[in-house]
Amino acid sequence: MELVLFIGLQGSGKSSFYRQRFAGTHVLVSKDLWPHARRKEARQRRYISEALAAGRPVVVDNTNPSPEVRAPLISLGREHGARVIGYSFASDLKLCLARNAQREGRARVPEVALFATVKLLRRPERAEGFDVLYHVTLSAEGGFRVEEWREESDGTG
Repeated sequence: MELVLFIGLQGSGKSSFYRQRFAGTHVLVSKDLWPHARRKEARQRRYISEALAAGRPVVVDNTNPSPEVRAPLISLGREHGARVIGYSFASDLKLCLARNAQREGRARVPEVALFATVKLLRRPERAEGFDVLYHVTLSAEGGFRVEEWREESDGTG
């Protein structure tokens, strides 16, 4: 059983990656699914808990920009004995703004949200409690390249 956390700006390809790689196998939990809900954090925790308790793997498709945001999710995964996996998406602000501008309707995020998220965005580290981390880049053709994580301190990140 696994709890997968996506990390990256809006428009970095997280939802497309979910559809390509996880839609057939993992429960999707995303605050975007409840745009008008109150207490989104509590709802998110409840859905994750219910799925993991039922033995179903989960993908959390949110920006999850900082260790402070990720910590309660990682703890929740640990409580359920899940393997915690992080996918950090290349999040170039200009590219994400351009991709976001191509979205329509509710899929388009206000630009101010991207500017706010980029201020909070911090590289994940294994020390946060991840079992495995990956770096994901979106190719020009719309595909994804997934590489094993390299910590900043090893000089190769």
